[in-house]
Amino acid sequence: MEDLTVQEQYERKGKALKVMMLFGIGSIMMVFAGLTSAYVVSKSRPDWLADFQLPNSFLYSTLAIVLSSITFHLAFKAIKNNDRNKTTTYLVSTLILGLLFVFLQFKGFNEVISMGYFFTGSESTITTSFLYVIVIVHIAHLAGGLLALLYVIYNHFKQKYNSQQYIGIELCAWFWHFLDLLWIYLFLFFTFFK
Repeated sequence: MEDLTVQEQYERKGKALKVMMLFGIGSIMMVFAGLTSAYVVSKSRPDWLADFQLPNSFLYSTLAIVLSSITFHLAFKAIKNNDRNKTTTYLVSTLILGLLFVFLQFKGFNEVISMGYFFTGSESTITTSFLYVIVIVHIAHLAGGLLALLYVIYNHFKQKYNSQQYIGIELCAWFWHFLDLLWIYLFLFFTFFK
Protein backbone atom coordinates (compact mmCIF):
# COMPACT_ATOMS: atom_id res chain seq x y z
CA MET A 1 0.00 0.00 0.00
CA GLU A 2 1.34 3.38 -0.94
CA ASP A 3 2.30 5.80 1.81
CA LEU A 4 0.51 9.10 1.35
CA THR A 5 1.15 12.27 3.27
CA VAL A 6 -1.75 13.84 5.15
CA GLN A 7 -2.00 16.55 2.47
CA GLU A 8 -2.07 13.96 -0.34
CA GLN A 9 -4.85 12.06 1.45
CA TYR A 10 -6.75 15.32 1.89
CA GLU A 11 -6.40 16.14 -1.81
CA ARG A 12 -7.47 12.65 -2.88
CA LYS A 13 -10.54 12.85 -0.64
CA GLY A 14 -11.26 16.31 -2.08
CA LYS A 15 -11.25 14.96 -5.64
CA ALA A 16 -13.74 12.23 -4.71
CA LEU A 17 -16.01 14.75 -2.98
CA LYS A 18 -15.91 17.04 -6.01
CA VAL A 19 -17.04 14.19 -8.28
CA MET A 20 -19.92 13.41 -5.92
CA MET A 21 -20.87 17.10 -5.86
CA LEU A 22 -20.95 17.20 -9.66
CA PHE A 23 -23.26 14.16 -9.72
CA GLY A 24 -25.53 15.84 -7.18
CA ILE A 25 -25.62 19.07 -9.18
CA GLY A 26 -26.35 17.08 -12.35
CA SER A 27 -29.32 15.34 -10.73
CA ILE A 28 -30.73 18.65 -9.45
CA MET A 29 -30.37 20.10 -12.95
CA MET A 30 -32.41 17.19 -14.30
CA VAL A 31 -35.20 17.85 -11.78
CA PHE A 32 -35.45 21.49 -12.81
CA ALA A 33 -35.19 20.63 -16.52
CA GLY A 34 -38.19 18.35 -16.02
CA LEU A 35 -40.16 20.98 -14.10
CA THR A 36 -39.49 23.76 -16.60
CA SER A 37 -40.27 21.39 -19.49
CA ALA A 38 -43.63 20.62 -17.88
CA TYR A 39 -44.18 24.38 -17.54
CA VAL A 40 -43.50 24.82 -21.28
CA VAL A 41 -45.87 22.00 -22.22
CA SER A 42 -48.60 23.35 -19.93
CA LYS A 43 -48.40 26.78 -21.57
CA SER A 44 -50.82 25.60 -24.27
CA ARG A 45 -53.62 25.06 -21.72
CA PRO A 46 -56.62 27.38 -22.07
CA ASP A 47 -56.39 28.43 -18.40
CA TRP A 48 -52.77 29.63 -18.72
CA LEU A 49 -52.07 33.18 -17.47
CA ALA A 50 -50.19 34.77 -20.36
CA ASP A 51 -50.06 38.21 -18.72
CA PHE A 52 -48.78 37.10 -15.29
CA GLN A 53 -45.93 39.27 -13.98
CA LEU A 54 -43.54 38.29 -11.20
CA PRO A 55 -43.62 40.72 -8.27
CA ASN A 56 -40.53 42.90 -7.73
CA SER A 57 -39.62 40.92 -4.60
CA PHE A 58 -38.40 38.14 -6.88
CA LEU A 59 -36.08 40.61 -8.64
CA TYR A 60 -34.75 41.83 -5.28
CA SER A 61 -34.23 38.23 -4.16
CA THR A 62 -32.24 37.65 -7.36
CA LEU A 63 -29.99 40.57 -6.48
CA ALA A 64 -29.56 39.19 -2.95
CA ILE A 65 -28.49 35.75 -4.16
CA VAL A 66 -26.10 37.21 -6.75
CA LEU A 67 -24.49 39.33 -4.02
CA SER A 68 -24.29 36.24 -1.79
CA SER A 69 -22.42 34.40 -4.53
CA ILE A 70 -19.94 37.27 -4.71
CA THR A 71 -19.40 37.26 -0.94
CA PHE A 72 -18.94 33.47 -0.97
CA HIS A 73 -16.32 33.80 -3.70
CA LEU A 74 -14.54 36.45 -1.65
CA ALA A 75 -14.65 34.15 1.41
CA PHE A 76 -13.03 31.38 -0.62
CA LYS A 77 -10.32 33.74 -1.86
CA ALA A 78 -9.74 35.00 1.68
CA ILE A 79 -9.26 31.51 3.18
CA LYS A 80 -6.84 30.64 0.37
CA ASN A 81 -4.83 33.66 1.55
CA ASN A 82 -5.17 32.60 5.21
CA ASP A 83 -7.12 35.78 6.00
CA ARG A 84 -9.44 34.41 8.67
CA ASN A 85 -11.06 37.75 9.53
CA LYS A 86 -12.13 38.46 5.95
CA THR A 87 -13.27 34.85 5.56
CA THR A 88 -15.49 35.24 8.62
CA THR A 89 -16.93 38.52 7.37
CA TYR A 90 -17.70 37.15 3.92
CA LEU A 91 -19.14 33.84 5.17
CA VAL A 92 -21.48 35.63 7.59
CA SER A 93 -22.44 38.10 4.85
CA THR A 94 -23.27 35.16 2.58
CA LEU A 95 -25.49 33.67 5.27
CA ILE A 96 -27.33 36.96 5.82
CA LEU A 97 -27.85 37.43 2.07
CA GLY A 98 -29.06 33.82 1.75
CA LEU A 99 -31.62 34.38 4.49
CA LEU A 100 -32.64 37.66 2.83
CA PHE A 101 -33.17 35.73 -0.42
CA VAL A 102 -35.55 33.31 1.32
CA PHE A 103 -37.40 36.18 3.04
CA LEU A 104 -37.85 38.01 -0.27
CA GLN A 105 -39.06 34.82 -1.96
CA PHE A 106 -41.83 34.42 0.62
CA LYS A 107 -42.62 38.13 0.34
CA GLY A 108 -43.00 37.58 -3.40
CA PHE A 109 -45.41 34.69 -2.73
CA ASN A 110 -47.48 36.95 -0.48
CA GLU A 111 -47.60 39.56 -3.25
CA VAL A 112 -48.76 36.92 -5.74
CA ILE A 113 -51.53 35.93 -3.33
CA SER A 114 -52.51 39.58 -2.74
CA MET A 115 -52.84 39.96 -6.53
CA GLY A 116 -55.55 37.29 -6.32
CA TYR A 117 -53.50 34.37 -7.64
CA PHE A 118 -53.51 31.36 -5.35
CA PHE A 119 -51.36 28.26 -5.59
CA THR A 120 -53.89 25.58 -4.72
CA GLY A 121 -57.63 25.21 -4.55
CA SER A 122 -60.40 26.53 -6.74
CA GLU A 123 -58.80 30.01 -6.86
CA SER A 124 -55.51 28.68 -8.24
CA THR A 125 -54.22 28.62 -11.79
CA ILE A 126 -51.80 26.21 -13.39
CA THR A 127 -49.36 29.10 -13.94
CA THR A 128 -49.14 30.05 -10.27
CA SER A 129 -49.12 26.41 -9.18
CA PHE A 130 -46.03 25.85 -11.33
CA LEU A 131 -44.41 28.98 -9.92
CA TYR A 132 -45.11 27.75 -6.41
CA VAL A 133 -43.75 24.23 -6.98
CA ILE A 134 -40.60 25.29 -8.82
CA VAL A 135 -39.69 28.07 -6.39
CA ILE A 136 -40.39 25.91 -3.32
CA VAL A 137 -38.20 23.12 -4.72
CA HIS A 138 -35.43 25.70 -5.27
CA ILE A 139 -35.87 27.04 -1.73
CA ALA A 140 -35.65 23.46 -0.40
CA HIS A 141 -32.30 23.06 -2.13
CA LEU A 142 -31.25 26.47 -0.84
CA ALA A 143 -32.15 25.30 2.68
CA GLY A 144 -29.64 22.50 2.13
CA GLY A 145 -27.15 25.13 0.98
CA LEU A 146 -27.82 27.24 4.08
CA LEU A 147 -27.29 24.21 6.33
CA ALA A 148 -24.03 23.44 4.52
CA LEU A 149 -23.02 27.08 4.91
CA LEU A 150 -23.74 26.95 8.65
CA TYR A 151 -21.60 23.82 8.85
CA VAL A 152 -18.79 25.60 6.98
CA ILE A 153 -19.05 28.61 9.29
CA TYR A 154 -18.92 26.28 12.30
CA ASN A 155 -15.82 24.52 10.93
CA HIS A 156 -14.26 27.87 10.10
CA PHE A 157 -14.64 28.96 13.72
CA LYS A 158 -13.13 25.62 14.78
CA GLN A 159 -10.17 26.61 12.53
CA LYS A 160 -10.46 23.56 10.26
CA TYR A 161 -9.74 25.57 7.11
CA ASN A 162 -6.56 27.27 5.95
CA SER A 163 -4.69 28.02 2.73
CA GLN A 164 -3.88 24.32 2.26
CA GLN A 165 -7.12 22.70 3.49
CA TYR A 166 -10.27 24.40 2.29
CA ILE A 167 -12.26 21.67 0.52
CA GLY A 168 -15.34 22.23 2.70
CA ILE A 169 -15.56 25.90 1.76
CA GLU A 170 -14.83 25.09 -1.88
CA LEU A 171 -17.55 22.45 -2.19
CA CYS A 172 -20.11 24.59 -0.40
CA ALA A 173 -19.20 27.50 -2.68
CA TRP A 174 -19.67 25.28 -5.76
CA PHE A 175 -23.15 24.32 -4.58
CA TRP A 176 -24.00 27.91 -3.64
CA HIS A 177 -22.90 29.27 -7.04
CA PHE A 178 -24.89 26.52 -8.73
CA LEU A 179 -28.02 27.50 -6.77
CA ASP A 180 -27.38 31.12 -7.73
CA LEU A 181 -27.13 30.29 -11.43
CA LEU A 182 -30.17 28.03 -11.16
CA TRP A 183 -32.25 30.82 -9.64
CA ILE A 184 -31.10 33.30 -12.32
CA TYR A 185 -32.21 30.77 -14.95
CA LEU A 186 -35.59 30.30 -13.21
CA PHE A 187 -36.10 34.04 -12.75
CA LEU A 188 -35.36 34.74 -16.42
CA PHE A 189 -37.49 31.77 -17.43
CA PHE A 190 -40.53 33.01 -15.47
CA THR A 191 -39.96 36.59 -16.58
CA PHE A 192 -39.57 36.04 -20.31
CA PHE A 193 -41.28 32.72 -21.09
CA LYS A 194 -44.98 33.45 -21.03
